[in-house]
Amino acid sequence: MYIKDGIAHAGEAAPELEVASARYVGNLQMIVSFSNGEERLLDATELSDMPALAPLMDEKVLKDFSIDHGVLTWLGGEIDIAPEAAYLRSFEYPPPPGVTTAHRQ
Repeated sequence: MYIKDGIAHAGEAAPELEVASARYVGNLQMIVSFSNGEERLLDATELSDMPALAPLMDEKVLKDFSIDHGVLTWLGGEIDIAPEAAYLRSFEYPPPPGVTTAHRQ
């Protein structure tokens, strides 16, 4: 058990994951660096099943991002994605040899 912000939580405290930096690389894809030192490929098409993130399918919107307190945001903060979600929905970068990153299943 651990206490954070005056609230008791079960289990062990996990290190908080944050977005350290990011860059748009084209084709609805971004390279995202996380606070754990990993760099990963975030393909916005992998987010298309989430209606709140649908505007990110527009290249103009996706490439106009900012990082606010370790969180990727778009449209002046109207849209954001938790660092943990960005991490889980992203891919190793660079990918293993022989694996293409566009539209992987």
